[in-house]
Amino acid sequence: MKRRLVTAIIVFMVLVLAAGYAVGDYFVNYALKRGNDTDPLAPPAACVSIHDESRKIPAMPSAPAEKWNIEATDGRRLVATFFAPPQNGHRWAILVHGYGRDQRYARDYAEAYLEHGWNVLTPDLCASGESEGQYITMGVKESEEVALWAAKIKERDPEAEIVLHGVSMGAATVMLTAGRYDVPGMSAVIEDCGYTSAYEMFANQLGVIFGLPEFPIMPCVDVVSGIKTGVKVSDAAPLKAVPSIKVPVMFIHGNADKLIPPAMMEELYKACNAPKTKLIVENAGHGDSMKEAKEEYWRAVFSFLDKH
Repeated sequence: MKRRLVTAIIVFMVLVLAAGYAVGDYFVNYALKRGNDTDPLAPPAACVSIHDESRKIPAMPSAPAEKWNIEATDGRRLVATFFAPPQNGHRWAILVHGYGRDQRYARDYAEAYLEHGWNVLTPDLCASGESEGQYITMGVKESEEVALWAAKIKERDPEAEIVLHGVSMGAATVMLTAGRYDVPGMSAVIEDCGYTSAYEMFANQLGVIFGLPEFPIMPCVDVVSGIKTGVKVSDAAPLKAVPSIKVPVMFIHGNADKLIPPAMMEELYKACNAPKTKLIVENAGHGDSMKEAKEEYWRAVFSFLDKH
């Protein structure tokens, strides 16, 4: 009888673990895996539920452009575009795109920096655009990539002063970069509507999109993401990295953001020990602050950068 009970318990545990893995595997593929049956480079399926379809790819800046390539520490090929302003200078901006996007969506931001005489680099992050990779990691591998791009800029221009400017997942990425890496030449960070943690954001969206609770799904997703991507979703936690940032930080958020609530920005701002400022844009949804209040946005950004 005892042997049967032990066997039954073991079978039950195996079934529970298998079910947990299956659930985690489904949501990891849904939220993080690039490609589908018809397009191997398509963004994750979850992007359909999150992205604003009215957001079109901005026009290519008129400035001279040059493709750059580097290799990630895990051997993946990474791609970025360098845009040169009319006059040479040592001010550089690395513009970091959001979740399920690619560097093309940073072109309108690049245009503003170019007009102010900045050199601009727009990278394709992990598993996005032309950069290699199968899984997005919500800022973890991406943050290391940004640090590598900064190092390449310093090789080209030893006097470079580099600003990291990211939107949404790109904002989370630049916060993780600045908080976790010794970035050569970094002088400031601009985070626009970044999250405190990808785990918390996904947990919120589970309820919004599927009407499902955080437990037990998110713990399963966290474990499976570590197995399949090499990093856990919970590792993408800018709130833990922000206190270590040493350079000035500008926090931007729309007060009508329903994907990443403004309260997350307030948590990040409070946790930041570096010189800091914030801009709250009225009536702006997720990632729409620049579009909603373009003049105010860029006036605040370049005022912040001129100061620091």
